[in-house]
Amino acid sequence: MYTLTDVTKTYAGKHPVTALDRVTITIPDGQMVAIEGPTGGGKSTMLQMLGALDVPTSGTVTLDDVELSDAGERRLQEVRAERVGIVFQNFNLIATLSALENVQTALVPLGVGAEERLERSRAALDQVAMGDRADHLPSELSGGQQQRVAIARALVKRPRVLLADEPTGNLDGPMRDEILALLHSSWHAMGLTVIMVTHDSRVAASAQRRLRIAHGRLSEIGDGRRAGADEPDGARGDAGGGTALPRSGPGPPGRRARGRDAGRIAPAHGTGDVRGASAGLS
Repeated sequence: MYTLTDVTKTYAGKHPVTALDRVTITIPDGQMVAIEGPTGGGKSTMLQMLGALDVPTSGTVTLDDVELSDAGERRLQEVRAERVGIVFQNFNLIATLSALENVQTALVPLGVGAEERLERSRAALDQVAMGDRADHLPSELSGGQQQRVAIARALVKRPRVLLADEPTGNLDGPMRDEILALLHSSWHAMGLTVIMVTHDSRVAASAQRRLRIAHGRLSEIGDGRRAGADEPDGARGDAGGGTALPRSGPGPPGRRARGRDAGRIAPAHGTGDVRGASAGLS
């Protein structure tokens, strides 16, 4: 799936900032990964590399057979449209479009016809229990409902990878747990590779694999659960109330992780799209 080799990203300026410092890692197909770390540590930059939203200053980023670090903008756009779904902390829904129309925007770059686009978008909203809110504007939805629509938009194009940037950051405890359970069920049902950036240790603990990034350096801090462990039918209860958080099992059906060493990370040196698609809805 993903292979990053000696990836460095430096932002130029009067005081250059190195957001990623020689990151080397592999992420196997079908794995659920959580990336933790302090603000400014490099988490969002890492997600931009994985989402084909930016390229490194040096090093290589490869997604399957595509070397993203050497691709032109047109090829990066194709990867974003076809292979990667992104869920943002702030939802990034278009205020003037209904929930259904927001979901449809993800299919416009793929050239999906109007009838199929409508059918797939309604099915995606049903999948996240928002079918009865299809005609509502974002302003008429709660934060949790908006995030469900955003997840439907990310999934409607049937991506191979789902990237989630603080997907529960703007939600309260019970709603956070509902959204996390939805991400887990989508991971299993669709055989996705899921990579979440989060400040929430409870969210990170539900992942199959946990990474930490600080000062641009990536390190392994352990799996949310052993890849070979049995998958529980229920969810893990935690003190503090709310819906119990799910625990990851061996991986989604059909794309199981390939053991603990399959996603080996290199030791750290020194230590460790919403892009105007609404115009195509006519």
